[in-house]
Amino acid sequence: MRTIYSISFLLAAAITISSCSGVKHLKEGQVLYTGAEVRINPDSAKKVPGEKTLKSSLEAMTRPEPNKKILGMRYKLFFYNLAGEPKKPKGLRNWMRTKLGEPPVLMSDLKLQNNINVLQSHLISKGYLQAAVTGEAQVKGKTGKAVYTALTKDRYTLNEIKFPPEPTALDNIIRRGAVNTLLKKGSYYDIDVFTAERERIDNDLKEKGYFFFNPDFLLMQVDSTIGNHQANVRVKIKDLTPIEGLKPYRINDINIYPNYNIRRDSAIRLSKPVVHNDFNIYDRTNTYKPALFDRLIFFQKDELYNRSDHSLSLNRLVNIGTFRFVKAEFRPIDTLESDLLDANFYLTPQKKRSMSLQVTGTSKSNNFVGSELKLSNTNRNLFRGAEQLTTSLAAGFETQVSGAKTNSYSLSASARLTFPRIIAPIHFKSASNFVPKTNITLGGQLLNRALYFTMLSGNVEYGYNWKGNQYVDHNLNPFAVTYVRTLKTSDSLQKLLAQVPSLRGNYENQFIFSTNYNFTYNNQFQDKQRNNIYFHGSVETAGNLVNAFLKKNTAGQKTLFNTTVNQFIRLEADFRNFYKVNPGLVLAGRANIGYGIPYGNSSVLPYVRQFFAGGSNDIRAFRARSLGPGSYNYEIKPDSSRFFADQGGDIKMMVNGELRAKLFSVIHGAVFIDAGNIWTSKADTSRAGSQFKLSNAFNQFAVGGGIGLRVDATIFVIRFDLATPLRKPWLPAGQRWVFSDMNFGDPSWRKQNLILNIGIGYPF
Repeated sequence: MRTIYSISFLLAAAITISSCSGVKHLKEGQVLYTGAEVRINPDSAKKVPGEKTLKSSLEAMTRPEPNKKILGMRYKLFFYNLAGEPKKPKGLRNWMRTKLGEPPVLMSDLKLQNNINVLQSHLISKGYLQAAVTGEAQVKGKTGKAVYTALTKDRYTLNEIKFPPEPTALDNIIRRGAVNTLLKKGSYYDIDVFTAERERIDNDLKEKGYFFFNPDFLLMQVDSTIGNHQANVRVKIKDLTPIEGLKPYRINDINIYPNYNIRRDSAIRLSKPVVHNDFNIYDRTNTYKPALFDRLIFFQKDELYNRSDHSLSLNRLVNIGTFRFVKAEFRPIDTLESDLLDANFYLTPQKKRSMSLQVTGTSKSNNFVGSELKLSNTNRNLFRGAEQLTTSLAAGFETQVSGAKTNSYSLSASARLTFPRIIAPIHFKSASNFVPKTNITLGGQLLNRALYFTMLSGNVEYGYNWKGNQYVDHNLNPFAVTYVRTLKTSDSLQKLLAQVPSLRGNYENQFIFSTNYNFTYNNQFQDKQRNNIYFHGSVETAGNLVNAFLKKNTAGQKTLFNTTVNQFIRLEADFRNFYKVNPGLVLAGRANIGYGIPYGNSSVLPYVRQFFAGGSNDIRAFRARSLGPGSYNYEIKPDSSRFFADQGGDIKMMVNGELRAKLFSVIHGAVFIDAGNIWTSKADTSRAGSQFKLSNAFNQFAVGGGIGLRVDATIFVIRFDLATPLRKPWLPAGQRWVFSDMNFGDPSWRKQNLILNIGIGYPF
């Protein structure tokens, strides 16, 4: 009965909202505009190429846009009318009307002839040179729409493409570059392709020194009278092109002003420069070492100007992070008689020192959320070579919001020194727009997890970071040392370790001497692209070189200062795909695989390198770090010794799928499903069923699903995900799917199976 009532209520609500479409709120004589319809060759059975896409693009060009709809309901107009006319400029009613709602779009807003002109112009630009468009307004009762009829006729294709003959050097460059032309015989006539071809030619000329050339100096002469719906294209230089656009330029003086200030412009220009290689550096206070600019500015005296060096120099100067403003000026000595350019670089530095105080919210995969207070100090030019030193002190607290209600407190300090170059015995040269960097990091943390342990850790790292291109990031740390020391443990933790002895190694003092490499590909910042990809891969090897010089103790382990030195290889791959179904609707997926191989001096991966399953950024239907390994089940009970799961493994396999939809304003919703587990690489007698076996791995997958609500304000995201297990891998074979056990009306079932995850940021 409850189900019937719920369905009836939802139907009634839908009918109510539908009926409140806004029509009855219109004033006398007003007609609601419901959108545009484009009909392409309605009396012809012949379809034009890509007709569905063409129809959609034409309809999207029409104005005005109708009121937004979901499932046929004009929800924004509903909220607008529901709020009514607000009596105050602020308050709930005003917020609902202006933020959630939108006023009705009326037929009186329709400019029919303007839309006809836009649609016809677009069709002609796409090769339908004989296209004709008509339109009419159709009104039915209180609603109306615009109907446009497009008679396209045949689409024109390109026949012959002619490039300039070779009487001049400029014509010769254009003709030689014709092998890369975008204008192909048989391709469709398209104004956008013509524009792109002009820009391609302009770029070729810019690479050869033609600094003052402009795409507008190129003329595309089209002859569409040759018949058979074909057109010949002739590319030529306009007759009125100015003389400076017709000749190549060479670089004369290269002047660098690294402390430029417009108020002191005259004094700076009149000062005496330091001459370094081909550069004249106007730096009276000797703020920067001259050699710094060898890696930032790529022009040389007497070479032809080229756009590649221009772009590379600007990008390097911007991305080094030292200069607030960067401007490049190329000034001809005499545009009529000379072919020389002075290259002037005006650089306004950021403040050398800055201090910041941050209060941040944190959300971790182990369901810990909390806050951290962090004080940082930055020196952006430590040794006069744009080296950056950042030191910080931080204090924070965390609490676990589901599962064990465990509090955690931390104090940490770190220092990071970054050199804007690769410091290595092997010469490294990068043509990337981004400056390659060498990083030296030193850090330490004191972590107190109430009721369980107090741990001290420290790390030293030396590594390199560089970009292959705007999408690819490389990070190589040939030398990294981590030291972990457990200062204190509680009785509760000792009870846990007695029950699961294999976890004892997690809390022993240990060294990790490692080398690691990380590769990242990310094109998510390309908003216009429908499909975005993120991939992160890492490989780490530890202990081999150090252990070769150590001797075994009486227990058969190699130690340094009586502390175990770990040996392992660890690999991880994280692939994410974001597909935009339509604006406001995204299908997101993730596959995460990790494999660790402890060997030699280690029987398991060290705790700080283990894989875990369950939690707000993981398999959300299971409590943080409580899932697995394998079919092993660490049952969480109120007893404090069994309230702290922390089950780690050497191997992980996980997949996630999520459909994300923008509901209104900054409110987003999601439906998701997660699956996966962790395993140990070796048999663990204290955790039966934990060892990884490929033949049985998928049968030990845990599966969970749920719904989410997110507040996405761009600068921050607060997330609420409610999930429930669908498959429990520790149950007997044949009973692991638990759909039949679901009972949302049972408080006891809800307490054990409904997991609320509160997070900051998206799960992936």
